[in-house]
Amino acid sequence: MSSSVDQIKSKIDIVSLISSYIKLEKAGTNYKGRCPFHNEKTPSFFVSPDRGSYYCFGCQAKGDIFTFVQEFEGLDFIGSLKVLADQAGVVLESYNVGEKTEKQRLHSVLEQAVFFYQKKFSDNKEAQDYLKNRGVSEKTIKDFRIGFAPADWRELFDYLSGREIGEKDMLAVGLIKQKEGTTSYYDTFRGRIMFPINDSSGRPVGFSGRILVSDDKSPKYLNSPETVLFNKSEILFGLDKAKKDIRLRDYSILVEGQMDLIMLHQIGMTNAVASSGTALTPNHLIKLQRLSNNIKMFFDGDSAGFVASNRAGKIALSLGMDLKLVSMPEGKDPADLAREDVELLKSLLSDSKHIIDFYTDMLTTKGLDPRNLNYNLNMEIRKHVLPYVAQLANQIDKAHFIKSIMRKTFLNEEALWDDLKKIRPDSIVSTTGNTSSPPLKRIDEMERKIIGIIMWQKESSGKIEDLNILEIEQRIQNILGERAVGLEDKYKNDRDSLLFEVESYYGGKPSSNKEIEQLVSGFEEEHLKQRFASAMANLQRAEQKKDEVEIRKYLEECQDISKQINNIKNSYEK
Repeated sequence: MSSSVDQIKSKIDIVSLISSYIKLEKAGTNYKGRCPFHNEKTPSFFVSPDRGSYYCFGCQAKGDIFTFVQEFEGLDFIGSLKVLADQAGVVLESYNVGEKTEKQRLHSVLEQAVFFYQKKFSDNKEAQDYLKNRGVSEKTIKDFRIGFAPADWRELFDYLSGREIGEKDMLAVGLIKQKEGTTSYYDTFRGRIMFPINDSSGRPVGFSGRILVSDDKSPKYLNSPETVLFNKSEILFGLDKAKKDIRLRDYSILVEGQMDLIMLHQIGMTNAVASSGTALTPNHLIKLQRLSNNIKMFFDGDSAGFVASNRAGKIALSLGMDLKLVSMPEGKDPADLAREDVELLKSLLSDSKHIIDFYTDMLTTKGLDPRNLNYNLNMEIRKHVLPYVAQLANQIDKAHFIKSIMRKTFLNEEALWDDLKKIRPDSIVSTTGNTSSPPLKRIDEMERKIIGIIMWQKESSGKIEDLNILEIEQRIQNILGERAVGLEDKYKNDRDSLLFEVESYYGGKPSSNKEIEQLVSGFEEEHLKQRFASAMANLQRAEQKKDEVEIRKYLEECQDISKQINNIKNSYEK
């Protein structure tokens, strides 16, 4: 395993890798950008090509190429290894079953289930005809590894049992259920077209099964239950295949069902993902936002479509995303148009509108209908449009949409603002994302920075010329006395952030030497001020006790410290 890791590290440059996910710009010898792990306006995320690592000053995220992929794509180490091995063209070594973690073992169980379902699909003409009639090509069936679960109660259970897979692991991934009050088991999925649901590295984590022959009792679609691998609030169907093109095209397409998703991919709309019929969550949209801030969502005009777009819209706007709605012809879904009229589908996608404009235009058109004699446009706008405007964090964006609503509806702008002020934004998701530590005191911040400079100069190849690090260490020892012992060990756990901070600030600056000298002098001045305050307090206590010896002692100490402070201040002017 370690040799595969070393090969991958030697072939993948961390700057190139992270640049494929987020925008980076040069910052001295490092690169910086906006952190993908928390919301921020000012870049605080730094990448060091020399050390092959990254660090964020805002949320303290740090690591190498493997931890970045793990955090960004929500994978474990093996998942990130697989993603990076594919990019680097490295063939992963095999390793013993006994060495597998629980998650690796469960992924293997699901992989065998995928194989079983694919084999059963190839033997079942009815399932093949169903997908053929829906317009699904053989290539798409193969690419998405679509299978079929036989209607028998225990066929998958018997198959996996014959491969020495225990009931415990089958239950853990939701492939079987236990009959209540017995030791008997039966297959979860029966008589269904099976769509494997993968994590972002392409490993199966669960299934979605569409019933082949409706019995009026079973649900049309059945998804795997929540497991250690399958978290419905985070997994998006098709993301493993769509993530690259979402970044390239700078927008994602969001649909509801598996058939919609695979048909869009079949006609080249490979930046599409599906929510698999589950309620859209902030985690879903945050995953998409990391790839692109822009999203287009197909709108179904029924009541369920309104609810879905309402929630998705408020989450997306609260995250600062740009959400557009694609209006579909009545009675049609994306899978239908992908089969029947690709050009119309592309045109509808191109004509998508921002969710606020979409609902404003829809309500305005409805208000023009002479059959709606009692239609109150003002009330409808207040109820259905202004709540979206309220979710916007940017006042400029709010002003833009208020003016747009005013022009389209002829409603009074001041009245719109008054109504908007009465609406509280929904607390769907926290957008502050501020997990940083509380600010340090000035003297502690200076100490931290000086230790970072010492570490940097000892480890870096790009040292500052004429900077005598031994002299600085001696000065720090004189300033702190016994406290200087083990000071570097105190900051050992902060090493990455310290190195990034000083390297990004001082690296390549011609005036670095002078600035560092002033920093050390400032640090000494702050310590002298603390000593002066302590000596003054002692002097006051001695005066209260009228202790002449103590008064003389602390008066001389105050005068000496004051003289040292003045000397430092005078040195700044030279």
